[in-house]
Amino acid sequence: MSRGDGGTAGPLGARAARLAHYRFGMRLGEIGRVLAVGDGIAWVEGLPSATMDEVLEFEDESLGLVFHLGHDALGTILLRQGGGLTAGARVRRSGRTLDLPVGDALAGRTVDPLGAPLDGGAVPEGAARRALDGPSPPITARDFVDRPLYTGNKIIDTLIPIGRGQRQLIIGDNGLGKTSLAVDAIISQKGKNVYCVYVAIGQKRSEVVNVIETLTQAGAMAYTTLVVADASGTPGLRYLAPFAGCALAEAAMWDGHDSLVVYDDLSTHARAYRELSLLLRRPPGREAYPGDIFYLHSRLLERSTRLAAPLGGGSMTALPIIETEQGDIASYIPTNLISITDGQIYLERRLFAAGFLPAIDVTRSVSRIGGNAQHPRIKEEAGRMKLDYLQYLELEVFTRFGAHLEASIEAKIQRGRLLRECLKQERLAPLSAEFEMAWLVAFNEGLLGGRDARTVAALLGALDRRIAEAGLQLTDERARWVAAVADFLAGA
Repeated sequence: MSRGDGGTAGPLGARAARLAHYRFGMRLGEIGRVLAVGDGIAWVEGLPSATMDEVLEFEDESLGLVFHLGHDALGTILLRQGGGLTAGARVRRSGRTLDLPVGDALAGRTVDPLGAPLDGGAVPEGAARRALDGPSPPITARDFVDRPLYTGNKIIDTLIPIGRGQRQLIIGDNGLGKTSLAVDAIISQKGKNVYCVYVAIGQKRSEVVNVIETLTQAGAMAYTTLVVADASGTPGLRYLAPFAGCALAEAAMWDGHDSLVVYDDLSTHARAYRELSLLLRRPPGREAYPGDIFYLHSRLLERSTRLAAPLGGGSMTALPIIETEQGDIASYIPTNLISITDGQIYLERRLFAAGFLPAIDVTRSVSRIGGNAQHPRIKEEAGRMKLDYLQYLELEVFTRFGAHLEASIEAKIQRGRLLRECLKQERLAPLSAEFEMAWLVAFNEGLLGGRDARTVAALLGALDRRIAEAGLQLTDERARWVAAVADFLAGA
């Protein structure tokens, strides 16, 4: 394959570059050999100076990562396995740890956890490189989370707000729309100068293709990089995938930009790590997970933060996804991640079955620091709305028995039902912060009262277009918002 400058790319070009700089001289090195290969693991002997997380090079151009230091042999994860890798093959140390290209050249690309293109494009030329794993920023390098990251979702942006630099868990059973929420959040960053990374861990290729097509149609691929370790790949690549995505988003943060990284999902990541650990004969712990599974995820998520102004003021927001079984949030991995993150968005199957989409259970969802980043106007309006919604959830139980209710209680229930219709939202339809303010004002001022709940969706869609045309800003006086919204609804 030829490049524009007349040189060669790929393995032949790399070999030619090594030959061009070769100098004769005596060299001392260690040569090991493979003892056994199988299930994505290779046992190696004869490399006494090898260190943890060092890359090993096999004679058939396979690559391995030192993952276990045994007394007589090294346990290595196979990152790239050639057809000629067998017992007895020679191995040598590379003296380096894993890194991958980062920077603007990766925007719009789909790569594997080693940075190799999966979209048929060329290898990024001249891109800076960054280690997959590294220490999280010290406390002195961090700043408070005080800027909002809008996801375009009405429930999240008003009741469970997320700030730039926050780690917000998305949790729920399979098939409830966790990935859709994360993809909507990426689409909502269009035009907001936020670099996004989507990490697909152990997913089917068809699911990854659907995400790529969705982001492409929404125009979001221009500022998004996909890191893919699909279900057909080795467990080693599934283990490394979130660290690769974190390195990409972290590079943008240290360059002074805002970034968003989605880990989809860490349940699969934990299972891949458990598989590797058991294959390498590490002692199992609770539910057969190794004892350091908590440290694995904490060291990954602790790298998400907002940096202090002297260091550029960049931020990295993390949206890890975790899958539960039968709604059990008290199992091992979910409880670990709930304790690590700054809050969770819980999706409930009962709400999903009832047609309330997105099926976010407000009573179990929380954002511990996002309220500090929420715009004061939206925060004030959302506080009034949340009180009405929680009262409705308490009173709704009485409607199941057909009991006769007082007029005041019946009015609160009708207002709550209207609010529930307002909170419904179609997927792939992120909304602006100005629209969030508009519908909150409309509801809190009672401007939607007396309308059929079935027509609310169409009415709010028209209100979204009206607000965009009016050019209202969150900094405008509340009286102007009330007048503009009332004027529109009066003629609707």
